Amino acid sequence: MEISASPLFRGIPARDLPALLDRTAAHRVPFQKGELLLRRGETTRRLGLVLSGTVHVIREDFWGRRSIVGLAGEGEIFAESYALAGEPLEVSVLAASDGEALFLEAEHLSERLSANLMTLLAEKNLMLTEKMRHMSRRTTREKLLSYLSAQALRAGKAEFRIPLDRQQLADFLAVDRRAMSAALGKLRDEGVLEFRKNHFRLLRRGEEID
Repeated sequence: MEISASPLFRGIPARDLPALLDRTAAHRVPFQKGELLLRRGETTRRLGLVLSGTVHVIREDFWGRRSIVGLAGEGEIFAESYALAGEPLEVSVLAASDGEALFLEAEHLSERLSANLMTLLAEKNLMLTEKMRHMSRRTTREKLLSYLSAQALRAGKAEFRIPLDRQQLADFLAVDRRAMSAALGKLRDEGVLEFRKNHFRLLRRGEEID
């Protein structure tokens, strides 16, 4: 994507972009799937912007069990809170695919960039609230239905793709993958949904939802 197309640079004239990028010491970093862009425990003053691909913000416990606490796709930002606070990361940023990111020094953001960043932070807070709503459900089945319903509503139709594979979805919802696969199979057998890999179609009593 073009850097100027990101919501982070909304309202900034193209002629002002080169100077702004220079002032924030912006630089591109290509990444490969499985690569760690930022590690837990390190301190960063740089916030990241995904130019292509996808990254996951992950948290691991003492025993190495992993959960996905955030996602960032093309045009979206990551590590912004830690860059602004200057605190050691309590999470890691992992490349979920091949791609490229742009890193900018947070302390040199312009007034306009800072305003855009605050808007993006508010949007991320809403997404976190939605994630907590899914995770607050008591069973794996209920968590799945809550998440898939939200994805269908966002897509505006009953048929959609999700940005996660099976293990990533389990990590995102903080459930056991085998239990989740069993729940998906049961929902399919009951005529509640159909799926193939990350493509889903929600049904109502065996019929498609309008």
